Amino acid sequence: MQQIKDSELILNPDGSIYHLNLLPEDIADNIIIVGDPDRVPQVSKHFDSIELKKQKREIITHTGYIGNQRITVLSTGMSTDNIDIVFNELDALANIDFKQRTIKSNLTKLNIIRIGTAGALQPWIPLDSFVLSDYGIGMDGLGCFYELNNTAEETVLREAFIAHFAEQPIVRNTYVCKASTKLIDLLKADCIVGATVTCGGFYGPQGRILRAQPTIKDLIAKLQSFDSASTTIANFEMETAGIHALGRILGHHVCSVSAIIANRCTQQFSTQPKETVDQLICLVLERVSKPVSKTVYKELSA
Repeated sequence: MQQIKDSELILNPDGSIYHLNLLPEDIADNIIIVGDPDRVPQVSKHFDSIELKKQKREIITHTGYIGNQRITVLSTGMSTDNIDIVFNELDALANIDFKQRTIKSNLTKLNIIRIGTAGALQPWIPLDSFVLSDYGIGMDGLGCFYELNNTAEETVLREAFIAHFAEQPIVRNTYVCKASTKLIDLLKADCIVGATVTCGGFYGPQGRILRAQPTIKDLIAKLQSFDSASTTIANFEMETAGIHALGRILGHHVCSVSAIIANRCTQQFSTQPKETVDQLICLVLERVSKPVSKTVYKELSA
């Protein structure tokens, strides 16, 4: 089997992967990712025990146990450029033999769940609720750099989205990918389920106007009015579509669940964002450590 070159698989002097600074044994098969480094201890404080703490730049990793379930939580930083690094290196930790520099014959499927915050794009989605992303719609561009095999349903959704923004050439590179059905079924109870648009930034790419003027003047209204038989756009943020796409490409189970701390249609912002995020963390950890078989969830409806 062909070896992976030193310039492609970069290891630190201690044998750890370059950016994450982790060894293969440092990660669990169940992984929670968060954007904010300060959110890592907000998650791991719920662990029964913590066996490992590591940090490099904005990437903080804690691995520990809830009962007999081993769980890793790590911070990615913001946006899909960081998701590209984190997902490729997590996959390398699980599926590449670092000594031989070759891909393992038996591949590991990780369970990776993003816990984040987002702004709602429908006026009826309340502040402090939770949105579980069924589809990620990527306006950030990351998915265009990889060979992503879409289902017929994803292709139809992508084409409809591009047609909805026909006058905006920048949207033509949008990609679409669904989350893992396994993790949707695990987490959908007590969540609103809908599509998440992933943007390449926080201000112009999300329609915010301070002094610089965005090219899509009516972005919020255009996203809110998008109509598809597959799903309704519930929210937007800066990571989900990249998570879905790289998870699919690398063969892992992935999903993204967001605490709604703003509603861009009603222009409201939560008065208790930290508490809402902590409630979402508890919900996810309860499901991951003690999976439930019976799930009931709220369907998106106008």
